[in-house]
Amino acid sequence: MRVDTVVLDVDGVLVDVAESYRRAVVESVERHHGDTLAREHLQPFKDAGGFNNDWELTDAVALYVLARGRGLAADVDEFTDAVADNGTGLAGARAAIREALGDEAADGVETEWDPEALRETFQALYLGAELYRDIEGGEPPFEAPGFVHDEPVIVEDSTVEALTERYPVCVLTGRPAAEADIALDRAGLDVPEDRRFTMDDWAEGKPHPRALVTLAERTDADAVAFVGDTLDDVRTAVNADDADDSTTYHGIGVLTGGLAGTDGRARFADAGAAAVLDSVNDLPDLLE
Repeated sequence: MRVDTVVLDVDGVLVDVAESYRRAVVESVERHHGDTLAREHLQPFKDAGGFNNDWELTDAVALYVLARGRGLAADVDEFTDAVADNGTGLAGARAAIREALGDEAADGVETEWDPEALRETFQALYLGAELYRDIEGGEPPFEAPGFVHDEPVIVEDSTVEALTERYPVCVLTGRPAAEADIALDRAGLDVPEDRRFTMDDWAEGKPHPRALVTLAERTDADAVAFVGDTLDDVRTAVNADDADDSTTYHGIGVLTGGLAGTDGRARFADAGAAAVLDSVNDLPDLLE
């Protein structure tokens, strides 16, 4: 595979977030509603699409838990299929609940739902008290050490060196900018501001192609490899390839996020992946 620009996702590619972001989703819902989902049940939400923002994933899990309390009989797979059928993401989750329960019960679910409180809890759990004060600019709702400190680095120094020596390396992530900085610093990856897109830089989110196409334009790329751990990452590359006739986009899936094994490879292939790797550390060899 020959490319002249490399774009990397952060979560599940550069750092492992199983014990940080995903744990924060599960525990935020548990703290507020006394019920939650097992961590492995988050992946079907990711696969449904539109949940690159983990605050919105937390909201969707909370809505599902509340809806079960009002009679929703669908299991997680059935529910996330309905989410995908109703437009994906948080809007799809809200529509799926309304479709399943009717307006009166759905209104009751939404009355119980408090997205601002969930977000504050999520940030307190993820960042910990000290970083919460620095990044959020206020007092956390409770003291916590911060799951952010439990993010093992996946990318090896030799991989960073090989990629940055040969290509303009960009980052496209659903993280807020301040949290992206934490992960990039830990991974030893120095990326100029004009080669980054974070949650703070674009409203559309993945799999909308705008950010990826913009990064290709900024690096004057003829061919781009975009590496991610979710189906929406691959869909972003597919959508960019459809939207931009002047550049070729290759979506590359890695099996260090929620997708793994033969099933993960098949799901990536079905989404249009040009390649599937065990980890980002296999990327330099692929690109040779």
